[in-house]
Amino acid sequence: MSMSPKQIVAELDRYIIGQAEAKRAVAIALRNRYRRSRLPEELRQEITPKNIIMKGPTGVGKTEIARRLAKLVRAPFIKVEATKFTEVGYVGRDVESMIRDLVETSVHLVKEEKMAEVEAVAREEAEKKVLSVLLAEEKKKNSDGSAAVMRETLLKSLREGREDDRLIEVEITEAPKPIEMPGGMGLEINLNEMLSGLMPKKKKPRKITVKEAMNIFIVEESEKRLDLDAIHTEALRRAEQEGIIFIDEIDKITARGNTQGADVSREGVQRDILPIVEGSTVQTKYGSIKTDFILFIASGAFMLAKVEDLIPELQGRFPIRVELGSLTYDDFVKILTVPENAITKQYAELLKVDNVDLSFTDDAIEEMARITVAENETQEDIGARRLHTVMESLLDDVSFNASGDHPMVEVRIDRNYVLEHLSKEVKSLNLKKYII
Repeated sequence: MSMSPKQIVAELDRYIIGQAEAKRAVAIALRNRYRRSRLPEELRQEITPKNIIMKGPTGVGKTEIARRLAKLVRAPFIKVEATKFTEVGYVGRDVESMIRDLVETSVHLVKEEKMAEVEAVAREEAEKKVLSVLLAEEKKKNSDGSAAVMRETLLKSLREGREDDRLIEVEITEAPKPIEMPGGMGLEINLNEMLSGLMPKKKKPRKITVKEAMNIFIVEESEKRLDLDAIHTEALRRAEQEGIIFIDEIDKITARGNTQGADVSREGVQRDILPIVEGSTVQTKYGSIKTDFILFIASGAFMLAKVEDLIPELQGRFPIRVELGSLTYDDFVKILTVPENAITKQYAELLKVDNVDLSFTDDAIEEMARITVAENETQEDIGARRLHTVMESLLDDVSFNASGDHPMVEVRIDRNYVLEHLSKEVKSLNLKKYII
């Protein structure tokens, strides 16, 4: 990862509107990881990530910034809700589960990469298996043809996808159902993993399409070529050195000055999270992992509580604090049009499947943004999530009537269409002007 902080921010800007301060903070944190990796080993051990607290209302991009950041560098990433740990009260051992979940994510990430490396060879082997079944079927139908010619014809047809929907009967290795047993310190013992080498694998004949058979055989052949020990070692290293844990709703575990009842439990959870953030060793089923170099990003609305209500030791472990602002009218206009995954583009692609060519005029986008801002002001402010409600109401008729059994239909959404189809929302907002 050698992107500069400016390049990282530019990448985040492709998907997230505004929040420049938060983007800048995470970009610097990510670049510092790269800088640390270039230092001598003895010095590297002294430098730990500077964890971040994001303060801001819901739906303004806190989680999305962290998720996109991890995706950008293919770093192991998990999101946890701090409130889930209040359920265990004083028993804080469960807090370590976030580290085990991070390692699981890292294992999946590394395994995917290794599978991609051997896919070409695995595909060749899968082709041979499927081809032998197809040849056997063709010989039954036509015993006169040349085997070599038949093989070449079928192979060409298979690679061009013309056989994808053809049903064939193949022997599939049955995946054993996992039997999980609770182990010590929250670890899980998977009996299948322990017994897999001792028990013969069962095969079962199944009638499936050629495409499904190819996918199953590619996975089977890829897994045969994987070195699981090497994958687990690399996954542990990556989780330890590059992992990002996003702790959401951290404001919900503040004691807010009270020391009785549920608030004692909340402070207990803070104290349980503290050693994980400070740096400790956690046992997982793949081996032990140090949490010293994991980047923690915490977030919360902090409407009823302040960051200062967290216990001082935990505050000290989150030296960087950034505030995210509520989304404005201009932000909503940009959210609807600028990002590569803009919600308007998503709906246009969805409806194209059913032969609907959907487009939005500039005045329609502006009206939708105005209604979204007004609804957030008069109801609960849920940020960009409000756009999903607005879009669903707006496109309810189009989505319901589109079926795909008609030729391509052009649907152009303009301001009048928005006002007509969101009339209930507009009327409700106009009435609220007169309520004192």
